[in-house]
Amino acid sequence: MKHKVSHYSDTKNLDFSTWVSENSVKLFVVSLLTISVAALFYLRTSSVPTTILCFQNSHQSQPQKPKLPKLDLDSVQPIVDKSSPFSSFHSEQWIIVSVSDYPSGPLQSLVRLKGWQVLAIGNSRTPKDWNLKGAIHLSLEQQASLGFRVTDFLPYDSYVRKSVGYLFAIQHGAKRIFDADDRGEVIGGDLGKHFDLELDGAAAKQQRILQYSLEIENKTVVNPYIHFGQRSVWPRGLPLESVGFVNHEEFYTEVSGGRQYIQQGISNGLPDVDSVFYSTRKVGSEALGIIFDEHAPKVALPQSLMVPINSFNTLFHYNAFWSLMLPVSVSTMASDVLRGYWAQRLLWEIGGFVVVYPPSVHRDDKVEAYPFSEEKDLHVNVGRLIKFLVSWRSEKQGLYEKILELSHTMALEGFWSENDVKFTAAWLHDLAAVGYQQPRLMAVQLDLQKATVQRGDKKEFIPRKLPSVHLGVEESGTVNYEIGNLIRWRKNFGNVVLIMFVAGPVQQTALEWRLLYGRVFKTVVILSTQADADLAVEQGQLDQVYKYLPRILERFNSTEGFLFLQDNTVLNYWNLLQADKSKLWIANKVPTSRNMINGKDSSWFVKQAELVKKVVSTMPVHLQVNYKESGPTDQSIALCGSEVFYVPRRFVQDFVDLVDLVGDLDIHQKIAVPMFFMAMDLPQNFDTLLNKMVYKTGASSTNSLKLYSAQVPAVHPLAVSTESEFIKLIRLMAAGDPLLMELV
Repeated sequence: MKHKVSHYSDTKNLDFSTWVSENSVKLFVVSLLTISVAALFYLRTSSVPTTILCFQNSHQSQPQKPKLPKLDLDSVQPIVDKSSPFSSFHSEQWIIVSVSDYPSGPLQSLVRLKGWQVLAIGNSRTPKDWNLKGAIHLSLEQQASLGFRVTDFLPYDSYVRKSVGYLFAIQHGAKRIFDADDRGEVIGGDLGKHFDLELDGAAAKQQRILQYSLEIENKTVVNPYIHFGQRSVWPRGLPLESVGFVNHEEFYTEVSGGRQYIQQGISNGLPDVDSVFYSTRKVGSEALGIIFDEHAPKVALPQSLMVPINSFNTLFHYNAFWSLMLPVSVSTMASDVLRGYWAQRLLWEIGGFVVVYPPSVHRDDKVEAYPFSEEKDLHVNVGRLIKFLVSWRSEKQGLYEKILELSHTMALEGFWSENDVKFTAAWLHDLAAVGYQQPRLMAVQLDLQKATVQRGDKKEFIPRKLPSVHLGVEESGTVNYEIGNLIRWRKNFGNVVLIMFVAGPVQQTALEWRLLYGRVFKTVVILSTQADADLAVEQGQLDQVYKYLPRILERFNSTEGFLFLQDNTVLNYWNLLQADKSKLWIANKVPTSRNMINGKDSSWFVKQAELVKKVVSTMPVHLQVNYKESGPTDQSIALCGSEVFYVPRRFVQDFVDLVDLVGDLDIHQKIAVPMFFMAMDLPQNFDTLLNKMVYKTGASSTNSLKLYSAQVPAVHPLAVSTESEFIKLIRLMAAGDPLLMELV
């Protein structure tokens, strides 16, 4: 059995500025997200070296930990509006918008909504002579004169200055705040027809609201667009690894109304989508005109389940006013989404929840470029943020103390900076100063085991499948078939962790790999020679990456198995369905990938053979017997292609134990992996699928695309070094995944 050195590489986030400028990457992302199935594994050729490759760990200085500010609410002096022309004005219902240009048509329509007061917040780009009859406009100068502490933290040219507007509205009697933008027009001209404005009456509390179920293990986030008829559209802020979940809920439950303190509306026309969707799913320069099901029932989110929330079509009730704070240290495209997840977690502490409502506004697509770079905070961190928030617990006795503690912990975890911790403290002091009364905490039991839903409590709702042209084709039978393939792939590999070692530039490829494989596998863990916290890339040495696997396996102890991949090999995921996930996979029968190396061939192999012999002598009986029965003698070692291999759950502990036996011994990856496999099980028991892969040890990496075949499970070597080569690869892969052809 021959083993070849395998390089795992955990892909890093794609450089967004490169995406914006290069159509090729855009097409790649399209392939990934569009079908949520594209599989492209370009891996550089790695021949068996005569010397071990060594990489030094880069030393990174540890930044100073953010400090936790102190709250002194008892000494806060009231802030009374004495400077603005509206000091005596009061209203219970406010619409807050940020304005950078003269009043738009939709904004003029908002002013005409009965019972609502529009408050327009200016910034450094707002025309000096901005004016709209019926609206209150606060210029930068007026905002500064209000005396709010938060103004010291706000950028001059950003919509996050709306935080001043929220405080102003609360100061002037707000009970409900509709967070909006100046391009959304309310359908039918009446917010009361779309949202629940009254929560205190008996009728409001007795209503039953459809609610997502928590039956699926480890489910932490949902795509609400599926519920409203558009299963292949996803909202900004949905983790890209979750985009591939396009099937509807098996069943729902119900919850009583009266506590839906945050109400998220759906937008027709141009919904809240991210730059990946916008730049890859549009048909040429044609404006998006996506329509959602207006008859679908509103749906609530239970505790432990989250949904993206935006700042342009969301209603906040008084008990959730504390959650309006927009963070200042992240990009503008990430600010409201991070706020939404942060707020949802804290909302559970007061017994509140989020409800998503049918389309309530229509937004025209102005066919503008979406800035990829502005969403880096989302694509890199949002999946990790959701998992962190769901598991976060606090022993603090007051809501404000919990709010500040969570903001501080999020800074420690790198989701935002210390500036947002200070901003949170200023926000809470300002809330107290304008007279806002913080809600009381309620007992939450998030750690209790989820109760089994009884048959009578299950509520069925099957979403409509509305026509979609955003896939580049009508969502007809062909598209449905290909989406069905994606569902099958995800169902088969959705509990398998993919671990990659990326030897290439992770800053340019990490996001690409995650977008591609994250739609099929449970998650994608990326290793590289140097760690990168911003891109969630972990450090590992190429020649001994197996030593880094146990710590990863500990994090995913309930998964079905893990698949290792090196970035010089392409994986055709559509050809893996017939493999037995309870067996070991490795290319042990590919003639050019295996060989028995006599220990006398070279001094390096002699030393490696000695180290292998030492490890074998310490193996437990069941592992040692397997290894010796597999063929190698005391004077030889096995070399086998290990660019791709799979270890099922039942062998994970054996794998970890074998790594422990190696310890500090300097055994190379290409020697260690075959030794592990022969110890874990006899080669005749391995699944033979990978033996059908294309494996050419002497192939030139410059012409590696010529080796590609869509009819095999994997191809090695296949190196992609330019964007044009990547597009060529995607076109080749479309033979196995036809939907990819719609993207190039």
